[in-house]
Amino acid sequence: MAAVVAATALKGRGARNARVLRGILSGATANKASQNRTRALQSHSSPECKEEPEPLSPELEYIPRKRGKNPMKAVGLAWYSLYTRTWLGYLFYRQQLRRARNRYPKGHSRTQPRLFNGVKVLPIPVLSDNYSYLIIDTQARLAVVVDPSDPQAVQASIEKEGVDLVAILCTHKHWDHSGGNRDLSRRHQDCRVYGSPQDSIPYLTHPLCHQDVVSVGRLQIRALATPGHTQGHLVYLLDGEPYKGPSCLFSGDLLFLSGCGRTFEGTAETMLSSLDTVLGLGDDTLLWPGHEYAEENLGFAGVVEPENLARERKMQWVQRQRMERKSTCPSTLGEERSYNPFLRTHCLVLQEALGPGPGPTGDDSYSRAELLEKLRRLKDLHKSK
Repeated sequence: MAAVVAATALKGRGARNARVLRGILSGATANKASQNRTRALQSHSSPECKEEPEPLSPELEYIPRKRGKNPMKAVGLAWYSLYTRTWLGYLFYRQQLRRARNRYPKGHSRTQPRLFNGVKVLPIPVLSDNYSYLIIDTQARLAVVVDPSDPQAVQASIEKEGVDLVAILCTHKHWDHSGGNRDLSRRHQDCRVYGSPQDSIPYLTHPLCHQDVVSVGRLQIRALATPGHTQGHLVYLLDGEPYKGPSCLFSGDLLFLSGCGRTFEGTAETMLSSLDTVLGLGDDTLLWPGHEYAEENLGFAGVVEPENLARERKMQWVQRQRMERKSTCPSTLGEERSYNPFLRTHCLVLQEALGPGPGPTGDDSYSRAELLEKLRRLKDLHKSK
């Protein structure tokens, strides 16, 4: 029934896209049926079989397991718990780090720094698709790094720029964002490690709360609480006023170009509230995300909103960039509002395409949180061409 509703809603927007969306929805139904059959078999297994383990925290959403390049692609409840709560997660991160260094000795993407009036933002490509960011006060020669998952790559950039590292800003606890905290904080004795106390940040020295400000030279960086991906996820907003330039949002795994992070430790309502926090910022704010997911995300956006011309133009630009292995960072929040489906849950086009339609009382309103949850579920099942 869900497939019929989706295909009917997309009628007139391209039969091909309707078939694609119908396939995604059908896949979700098939996965659910498979899980039900598995549970039924387990319930009739022999007494000698081990009992199923007690479910983990109810806050953790089940994500169907699928292969991918980074540690958070192939993930379910058990793996997520091992990755975030045990030493096995750290060992896996180290393995990913070694493989990425061998495969991408110069980084997975070619990046360009942005130089403003006395402030420099340098993206550092790390692992297979992550980004760390070095933020530099060029007059004081002081630097802050965001999510230093590869300490070797970050240290090389610090030495090349000839700056002193005084602060590490961690968006969240996952090893592909926090794995370099130990090595860098030991190497730079005066370096402070900032992050949320709710998120078990490795080597945390300075806990931050919502709206706390970190000051380094001319840099004024505000922490904003954005839970959902993890319980203590933070994003960092570099204020543009002191250097008369645009503000910069370092979004970790909350927001990507045309995408958003998975809701591992929260609800759709929690994630929606966090995304709305970002939506309250100015259109000219530069978005510096934690991953290079642009092409895949824009492909999915084209399935759910095929007639969005802003998305089509951005996709053409992104494809040209990626053909030359160039980074797609940054975009702007103004751009993201025009094509990022996870920031467009208020739009009638998406509500008509994915919503359940009018209820028995004739009420055609559709909860934005429900729409966000459905979008995220479809994105998890989507395979870009």
